[in-house]
Amino acid sequence: MKTDPYNILVVDDERDICRALEFLLSREGYKIATAFNGSDALRKIETEEFDLVISDLKMEGMSGLELLEKAMATDPNLIMVIMTAFASVESAVEAMKKGASDYIVKPFLNEDVKMTVKRLLEHQTIVMENLVLRQQLSQQFGSREFVGVSPQIFSIFEMLKKVIPTRSSILILGESGTGKGMIAEVVHCNSQRKDYPFISINCSAIPENLLESELFGYKKGAFTGAATDKKGLITMADQGTLFLDEIGDMPMALQAKVLKVLEAGEVLPVGDTKPIYVDVRIVAATNKDLEEQIRKGLFREDLYYRLNVIEVKLPALRERKEDINVLARHFVEKYSRENGKKVIGLTDEAMEVLNNYSWPGNIRELRNVIERAVVLASGDKIGLAELSDRIKIQQGTRGSQSLKDKMEIHESQIIRETLLAHNGNKESSARELDVDLATLYRKIKKLGIAEN
Repeated sequence: MKTDPYNILVVDDERDICRALEFLLSREGYKIATAFNGSDALRKIETEEFDLVISDLKMEGMSGLELLEKAMATDPNLIMVIMTAFASVESAVEAMKKGASDYIVKPFLNEDVKMTVKRLLEHQTIVMENLVLRQQLSQQFGSREFVGVSPQIFSIFEMLKKVIPTRSSILILGESGTGKGMIAEVVHCNSQRKDYPFISINCSAIPENLLESELFGYKKGAFTGAATDKKGLITMADQGTLFLDEIGDMPMALQAKVLKVLEAGEVLPVGDTKPIYVDVRIVAATNKDLEEQIRKGLFREDLYYRLNVIEVKLPALRERKEDINVLARHFVEKYSRENGKKVIGLTDEAMEVLNNYSWPGNIRELRNVIERAVVLASGDKIGLAELSDRIKIQQGTRGSQSLKDKMEIHESQIIRETLLAHNGNKESSARELDVDLATLYRKIKKLGIAEN
């Protein structure tokens, strides 16, 4: 809970307006700073921390909309309120599209200003407290790449807090690449079984004739080639956790034997008549609809209900868009560190492409895309040129920005090739490209091109 006063910046080239708002809001307990033009305001925003900025729309020099764009680039979490004496829908909509949280029409009523500021700050406080809580939960579970700030992930963490200490079986549902294996590890590593084995097996990756012996083991002489006794994975997981990935692909004949493990803790190795008793927690996962598999006669209903004591359903990445930025930054940091690179982030254009992509491969695909981009990056930021073609192609088929996106991709390539031909000399490159030097520097920064 925030205890110190909220810090508010008021920006208007009419000094009387600044003074009036300073007097009004300081009486509400806020700490107020003022600026009489956009440039001064931007300097303060870049050097000080503000919770909220109230800016006039029409000002000499830098306009309120320009200030809005530059301020949001500096601090995306900053709350911006635009004041306008022109009560037009167009100016208000444009400001909101560019990131403004609300707008005030001049001449304003004091009570309206106070209510707007109070509402926005209270909402931001709740958002930030939830963000901190979710990040704490992620760190608490040591979930490595299973991070996020979306409501769906928060709900999953809350459920795990209740489920992990129990002995109950867990069924994790979700598309490929959503992090089902990560959740299984989280469950094990935070449970009372953490000091015992965590055994994982992919039921779809092992041929049916080998899967039984891998899971249950076998006795010497059970079949040709069985020269010695072999302990199965279930027995190896005794006192620990067994993760059955892609359980929906398990053959029907084996499902009955797994059910026996769940119901009685019995493991019967191939070729043996004497069962082995184990204490193992089973966590299963699948990307298939098991209820549909039951209707088709491909999955046992009794096993389904024994596995599905606790169901954890992981959302696809496209269903939790707010987590893309968090995950992308996490992977940039991870792969920059691992590869000895100095990449610190992505350009706005690259991040927009990531946010608009459908991510059929979910977190796994995003991780691979960022790893590739970090390796290819020659500057401190990942730009459009470092993103794989399939992502840019899909982005190019979306919305009214497709032509712009395609042009920026080609523009980036042309600038890179020109810089390379001139050994990085920007002055001669600018002359060949027929642009002034300031424009070239601006495009280099915007497109995330390395400055050598």
